[in-house]
Amino acid sequence: MNKPILVLKLGTASITTAKGELDEQVVADVTRQVAEIAKDYRLILVSSGAVAAGKKYIKDYKGKIAERKAAASIGNPLLLSTYSKHFLPYHISIAQSLCERQHFSNRRQFLQLKETYEELWKNGVIPIANENDVVSSLELKFSDNDELATLLGVGFGASLILLGTSVPGVLDRGGKVIDKINSINNDIFSLADKNKSDLGLGGMISKLTFAHLATVMGIKVVIFGVRTTDGIINAVQEKTGTVCIPKQGNISARNKWLASGSLVTGRLMVDDGACEAIRKRKSLLAVGVLSVIEKFSDGEIFEITDAQQNIVAVARAKTSSDTLIENSKQRNLEIANASDIVIL
Repeated sequence: MNKPILVLKLGTASITTAKGELDEQVVADVTRQVAEIAKDYRLILVSSGAVAAGKKYIKDYKGKIAERKAAASIGNPLLLSTYSKHFLPYHISIAQSLCERQHFSNRRQFLQLKETYEELWKNGVIPIANENDVVSSLELKFSDNDELATLLGVGFGASLILLGTSVPGVLDRGGKVIDKINSINNDIFSLADKNKSDLGLGGMISKLTFAHLATVMGIKVVIFGVRTTDGIINAVQEKTGTVCIPKQGNISARNKWLASGSLVTGRLMVDDGACEAIRKRKSLLAVGVLSVIEKFSDGEIFEITDAQQNIVAVARAKTSSDTLIENSKQRNLEIANASDIVIL
């Protein structure tokens, strides 16, 4: 149980055929490599593909929400059965973990999830996580499994997140893989292909967005091609893909959960002075608020943006947005205490 935690995310396009069906040859190769790295890590496998596995059973499938939910309910057992079959030669058992956004927004539920995973690891079982598409509401869905993988990695204190995709990594303007990224900034985001795969929900923008969050939280991220030879093993060793370097810092487990797992319900725009104060670990006061973009209640989580609407931090509200609006002239009104603000 002292082994570090590794989260491996596999996108739909990386483990399916051109027809959108599960590619058993790829799954077999994935399980071979996972069995190898499981000797050194406690693993969480976040696998897309349930909808792809089940949609052929839905007549005239068009991708509507109800059809996706039905396809997922059919595809989830098929996906797990395929993994189980290919893990069998390595004497590895797996467990299904269908997650919903609420499991991360409620810290008590999140800790119960963590305890369950620790019990699985204690017994040599690899959890395979996916969103519970059958019951997740549109408003509370994960944006995609890149987000789910990141929330698990940040919340569980992983040392490494591998984001497997159908391309070999982040490409520069000449089409070559960028070996290392020290800071995920606007220049890096501009390199991302704006198109997402026809099969999955995400794309390179999504991967970079959540890689940014993970690296800010101190976790190394590697974006790599699943179909490259020994792609997973080589990604662990930083021999393939794009390595996103983590930031150095000492963030508490509670604040990591606050920054990644909580449901963000509101948004405030603040001035440059407030941004500077927040970066100096000061509380957010009403005097620095420019506008309420999205309302929130006291105790809820909200985003703090600068005047250009770049997200600066997330915070737990000490004062509701309605109270802020009603008492806007009370300059020293504390909106969020410094201890409840996490800089991003």
